[in-house]
Amino acid sequence: MQNSRSTNAEGIDVSRYQGSINWRKVRADGKSFAFVKASQGQSYVDPTFEANVRGAKEAGVLIGAYHFLDAASASAARLEARHFAEVLERVGGAAALELPPVMDYENNPAGLSKSAINSVAMAFLTELENVTGRRPIIYSGNSFASNFDASLSPYKLWIARYSTKPPYDTPAWKQWDIWQYTDHGRVDGIAGAVDLNVYNGTEAELREEFAKGGGDEEPMTNEEKAAFQALQQQVAALQASHSMPVPEWAKEAVAAAVAYNPQQPLLDVNGATSYDMYRLLVVMHRMGLFNKK
Repeated sequence: MQNSRSTNAEGIDVSRYQGSINWRKVRADGKSFAFVKASQGQSYVDPTFEANVRGAKEAGVLIGAYHFLDAASASAARLEARHFAEVLERVGGAAALELPPVMDYENNPAGLSKSAINSVAMAFLTELENVTGRRPIIYSGNSFASNFDASLSPYKLWIARYSTKPPYDTPAWKQWDIWQYTDHGRVDGIAGAVDLNVYNGTEAELREEFAKGGGDEEPMTNEEKAAFQALQQQVAALQASHSMPVPEWAKEAVAAAVAYNPQQPLLDVNGATSYDMYRLLVVMHRMGLFNKK
């Protein structure tokens, strides 16, 4: 893989182990981006997650979040992805963060085969993108990343190798997007050691790639409007049937779908009662489609 350059944007990643962080000092020390731990497994939430997101945003640091994957099966991976998405809702969802959500997959305590590792990874990544509307990136150590096959190469790579020498090639990747090059860095505003990272580009390029603002959407076609009206009808039918409560993580999207065009009369439909429909609503809401005219 490629080596770093002096013009690469610099960043950090943190969790509860860094304690209270003075994010303004972090920014003043030249760090332009950060990933903060949000969750792990099916229930754990990092207690500093929300405070770190708020602090980083206020200081002008581009912020993203990561989930430490414990799953040993595809079904467990999907549950972890939903948990991660629900934790992200505490800060406005994945769309509220400048950087993509991250799958941190770096060990194999269950002794899975390479094929199973790839199945677990793909299940998590696919589910997370379905429920958040954002394409995740993959974090892993250079050695563990050798387990990933070419099916995962379309995902951007955040690689860990603690060395002055660049990471070595893996079956899925020949270059890195982000390189975590030490876990013993020192940064103003943080008491103690912290992971240091570089992005494969300048800060301006980082902002261009991940932190674009809205406003460039195409207007909806008549066909798209008709499809959304049909979806609105399904939501109304689902709510009327009371056959399945709206999950907490989907309520905002459901409300937006119902309000999308309140003057349009609802047609008779057979609404599908499933989490798949809720996930679809959340994805479209995160993309801002319910706000189009």
